[in-house]
Amino acid sequence: MYAETRPTISAESIARLDSADLSDLCDATKSAIEDGGGFGWIKPPDRFILEQYWRGVLLVPERELFVGRLDDTIAASLQLVRPSRNSEATSFRAEIKSFFVAPWARGHGLARLILTAAEDRARNLGFEQMNLDVRETQIRAIEVYEANGWVRWGCNPQYAKVGDRILKGYYYYKNLIQNTGTVTDGASA
Repeated sequence: MYAETRPTISAESIARLDSADLSDLCDATKSAIEDGGGFGWIKPPDRFILEQYWRGVLLVPERELFVGRLDDTIAASLQLVRPSRNSEATSFRAEIKSFFVAPWARGHGLARLILTAAEDRARNLGFEQMNLDVRETQIRAIEVYEANGWVRWGCNPQYAKVGDRILKGYYYYKNLIQNTGTVTDGASA
């Protein structure tokens, strides 16, 4: 009888992609897009476009790329997006963008791990809140967000168009510290 081995999962922020990691990331991205993974693309672009996209992400100062690995192979990613310097009023919050887990890597806790890593990084950078948005069809992602304390605050009934179908989008936030100050409705601001 053989002992069942569990895969190793990890999450990390990366500032450069070697050729193997870039290849893994492009493969995972393509797989997630084909599965309807909510990455933004509906159909996978050519490999060259994917490679250029990921190289470009690493060049944007306000973006930090997180990857999730399953047995050392990149199988997930998300981007932690900091506000631009001229956006003083929103400087207390960061955003999660382009979050996905490849279909073949789901069910191992990778989504929760990479999300928590990004939340911890945002908290360490001094952010008080995080925001994200998601298509209504991303049921598992929604479950992960809500199980991790994200609060749905809004809905856009015409968020995305996939084929001939218009999809709703949901907006979430998460407070990273207990007291984020006085909340106002803006009437006296």
